[in-house]
Amino acid sequence: MEISATGRLEVRITPADVGKRVSVRRLTELGGGAEKFTDTVGVLTSWDDGVLMITRRDGAGVRIAESAVVAGKVVPAAPARRRGPAASYPELARVTARGWPPVESERLGEWELRAAGGHTRRANSVLPLGDPGTPLDEALGVVRRWYGERGLPAYVQAATGAEGTQELLCAELERRGWVREVTTEVWIGALAPLADRAEDAGPRAAARVMLSREADEAWLALYRGGEVVEAAARHVLAGGPSVWFAQVPGAAGEAPDPAAPAGTAPDPAAPAGAAPFPAAPAGAAPAAIGRCVVDGRWAGFAAIEVDPVRRREGLATRVMAALAGRALEEGASAAWLQVERDNEAARGLYAGLGFTRHHSYHHYRAPEPSGTGS
Repeated sequence: MEISATGRLEVRITPADVGKRVSVRRLTELGGGAEKFTDTVGVLTSWDDGVLMITRRDGAGVRIAESAVVAGKVVPAAPARRRGPAASYPELARVTARGWPPVESERLGEWELRAAGGHTRRANSVLPLGDPGTPLDEALGVVRRWYGERGLPAYVQAATGAEGTQELLCAELERRGWVREVTTEVWIGALAPLADRAEDAGPRAAARVMLSREADEAWLALYRGGEVVEAAARHVLAGGPSVWFAQVPGAAGEAPDPAAPAGTAPDPAAPAGAAPFPAAPAGAAPAAIGRCVVDGRWAGFAAIEVDPVRRREGLATRVMAALAGRALEEGASAAWLQVERDNEAARGLYAGLGFTRHHSYHHYRAPEPSGTGS
């Protein structure tokens, strides 16, 4: 907090600081001779009618009465990262978008409108990096019409929590009644330590991870709980600069079979001389799957899924380690992935693998037109 030469707290922010990152101390309780204070750090997204709105790193908004503020100052745009690769929000936003491409897209100024038949909000939302080239209300009208023509709900994906993120846009969307439906976090980490996890499991375990350039029917049988994978979803999965799919065979593929018949697909990640795997029964789901897209220095992980009956065997780590090894061979050095905020199991796994949160993004859905139901 800012303290003057006389030892008094000072408020050194004004409405002119909207859009900047601030630290504010407010009085929250006064009684029994004891004062209680609360500190809030985030982006000042509005200061209207005697009320400050501060958006915290996780995207939550905090309303503070001006009369309760006892100290405040502008602070650096983002704290220095202590570990992991350096990355800006715009760089990561573009990399993650290329790693999960839509079926069709259209530019609106610097915004990108994306659609993929409804398969995931990521591929069916606006990525607003920069100026749409028209006033916000007009731009949102274009967005609503564009998605309406495709029979899709209109979503805008906006981020918070890092330098260059879109706290002001989030606040403007909320003022216009756009509803935040889900929050996802982007985590980053070094790639080499993740690849080293394959050695921890030993060569026999590592050989069980089969890598391919295509998602075959066995891989798709486990994806998203075995739901039907439409053409648009297959397009998204296969898209990206350099895509790899991994799977740990289930049932018939539990262990290498030296007597496997000729023609059985070998594991491209296995050590030289490793035995091939017997083919699993037609339609049989593997024990675990994963997807990785390599894009320059970045390797992005997605669709890390494990058969419920095979959990707690380290299969997710084994899959990610094998994919990381292949990404290293292609020149990548840093890793990213996305996880929903309420997925505690996945967050624990990724933290244990050396990943840390970089920023959060939120999908805002357009409100229902006036005169319609919810």
